[in-house]
Amino acid sequence: MTTDQNLMLYAKLAGFRLVVVANRFGCDSGFSQELHDRLVLGLDAAIARIQVMMALERRVLTGEDEFAEYQMQGENEIFGRFTINLLNELEIDFDTHEYRINDGGDWINALTADAGGVEVRFPTLVGLTDEEFGSLASIIKDITLATGIPVHAVRAI
Repeated sequence: MTTDQNLMLYAKLAGFRLVVVANRFGCDSGFSQELHDRLVLGLDAAIARIQVMMALERRVLTGEDEFAEYQMQGENEIFGRFTINLLNELEIDFDTHEYRINDGGDWINALTADAGGVEVRFPTLVGLTDEEFGSLASIIKDITLATGIPVHAVRAI
């Protein structure tokens, strides 16, 4: 991305952050407040990545760091895969038949055995409905459309 593109993306992300913070005041449940808080944290992380990319661009333009261009390419690749997750992430290890929900969680064995035999049951991810998102649904759609950053909110069941 160019400096102008990064600056525009930075401005969009900062604007969406303000919209989400303002929208949080109208929340009627703790769940809705938590979704807003997590979205703000995700937007903060995206803004921080953009700031790193802009700093690397400056170093490339001034020629002060010979490796800055390679770092900038790596940051662009990382940012291209950037996603904001509002609820659960599911990590599955098919070799050991274990899974964990969210990065800090413990690994759980998905094997069950009874007289009928052995069965492997991994949880599935179910997306939140627009009703569960409330007023945040349209903001999330706008964020994805304007910035290209996907926002996921799924629940493990």
